[in-house]
Amino acid sequence: MKKTPLHAQHQQLGARMGEFGGWDMPIQYAGILDEHDHTRNHASVFDICHMGEFELYGKTALRDLENLLSCNIRSLKTGQVRYGFMLNEQGGVIDDLTCYRLDEERFMLVVNAGTAEKDAEWIRNHISDTTIFVDMSAETAKLDVQGPEALDILEEAFGCTLPELGYFRFKEFQALETSTIISRTGYTGELGYEIYLPNEDAVQLWNKLVAHPYCEPGGLGARDTLRLEMGYALYGHELSDNRTPAQMSRGMFIDRNKDFIGKDAVMHDLEIPEYLLVGLKFSSKRAAREHDVVYSDDAEIGEVSSGSLAPSLGVAVAMAYVKSDFSKVGNLLDVEIRGKRFPAEVVELPFYKKGTARR
Repeated sequence: MKKTPLHAQHQQLGARMGEFGGWDMPIQYAGILDEHDHTRNHASVFDICHMGEFELYGKTALRDLENLLSCNIRSLKTGQVRYGFMLNEQGGVIDDLTCYRLDEERFMLVVNAGTAEKDAEWIRNHISDTTIFVDMSAETAKLDVQGPEALDILEEAFGCTLPELGYFRFKEFQALETSTIISRTGYTGELGYEIYLPNEDAVQLWNKLVAHPYCEPGGLGARDTLRLEMGYALYGHELSDNRTPAQMSRGMFIDRNKDFIGKDAVMHDLEIPEYLLVGLKFSSKRAAREHDVVYSDDAEIGEVSSGSLAPSLGVAVAMAYVKSDFSKVGNLLDVEIRGKRFPAEVVELPFYKKGTARR
């Protein structure tokens, strides 16, 4: 398995390691529930160095990205980030990603670890000869500091005042004698920052952060429960290359006023959705798992895509694709969990509504 530049630090901290997207990654340190709670109330630092970073630049880069991505790129301002989907010809999701506009003709894409290689190949095969593509993943580290105290912790670690950033904004920034990109983004629903910096500088920043009395390391286990409470999609669960994003996003992150690869299939699903992604809230802590079957009375109407205990709520929650006729908020459905059916209510997403991300 591949290893991030922080692999030795995780071992020294006694992290429980596991495979994720071909990488040996920390699943938990103190424990998923403790790390989840610490992120919601203070702040945690996550090693996200496994994710991929691509740069595209040149006079045709904007045009090519408009064709490659479902979201509007033309209206992006320098210093702004946007989330969207890269689709195949059938409208299936190759990957969900974020696009950073570095300047007028220069962009950065941040992609999932498990799809990075196929993403790079797809992009190379669908851009103009005059668009330059650079895969920066091997030399780029990424640390996420997430939680309501993230700003104070980062300023103490950097030893300076950070630039003021709105939500989904970023700046290129000199800190700790290295060039970084710091963006006010994340995957937890809390105030948070993602820091991109050279691999060789990752250990220095990591050590400064975990030495802070209010910052703890967080593993992928807590990252997953945090994102599920917010109703955020995870590639390979809510998103895949054999399903359009329309059933998940219900039109969000999709620009209907431009052409892009896979648009026809997406528009069809937006107009006549057979299935829709819904939130399910249980009255117990018995968690559903991916592929658990959802029923209305005795009719099979869908399946779970992600499920877990929601530590912030004290009950189990799940996201599931169900036939659109059964997707109305307030509907009572049943989920078969390890041979027994449990009642669940269709609820609005996010499940957790007290996040500080936009404050």
